[in-house]
Amino acid sequence: MEVMSEWKNKTALITGASYGIGEAFAKRLAADGAQLILTARSQERLEALAAQLRSQYGASVHIVCADLANATGAREIFEEVERANLSVDLLINNAGFGALGEFAELSLPRQLEMIQVNITALVELTHLCLQPMQARRGGAILNVASTAAFQAVPYFAVYAATKAFVLSFSEALMEEGRSSGIRVLALCPGSTATNFQEVAGSQHINAPRFTQTSEQVVEAGLAALAQGRSFVISGLTNKLQTQLERFVPRAVVTKMAGKIFKPPSPERAR
Repeated sequence: MEVMSEWKNKTALITGASYGIGEAFAKRLAADGAQLILTARSQERLEALAAQLRSQYGASVHIVCADLANATGAREIFEEVERANLSVDLLINNAGFGALGEFAELSLPRQLEMIQVNITALVELTHLCLQPMQARRGGAILNVASTAAFQAVPYFAVYAATKAFVLSFSEALMEEGRSSGIRVLALCPGSTATNFQEVAGSQHINAPRFTQTSEQVVEAGLAALAQGRSFVISGLTNKLQTQLERFVPRAVVTKMAGKIFKPPSPERAR
């Protein structure tokens, strides 16, 4: 007997929907019968994905091309949702990126852009969508964090700090939302087979045995959201590793992370 998804005939807004985890969320929710609002920077990729979802699942798909690195990006998305007379039942804040390297040597504008996308736009879009959810006394928000949220990560300093913010922010909102029937989840994946490492410049950090697919991460996130959890670590290995870190001095964990994430020297890279 087929079990009906709770998102059938509901509307889901997914940021960063053109690649990786965001794209996997779009496909899974389209298969579940959800109406989709997909946002990303690439109009071409969004249109191709929308066409695929309409053809394969008969999905209703509304696309919004916007750049969350711009200060007006989140507001532009929400205003387009309102113009389309849509109500967001599920917000998935998936857009985000990292940059590997020593903090002092990385481009400052690029790192501030990371904070804008990973934190500021996420907070703004959450606030904009949360108020109508509260008025309807129902809805859900899934924020994609990372296992990096649980520790400091040298050479990924700003990225890990942004994900620590997302985890703390999500857990707090989950507690605030209990009285109004709103669920909030921080999804914390580890290494995932996406284009993240290419964008971040961390291709040398390769652990294929422990790398999950985007689809596995999505399943973990939606299952935890259905259970009313405030956060979930995707993948047994990631869960065990994160739990073990609690019993090791933070300085030791940070030093170990630094050894793993330290970029290769120019001599080694050649």
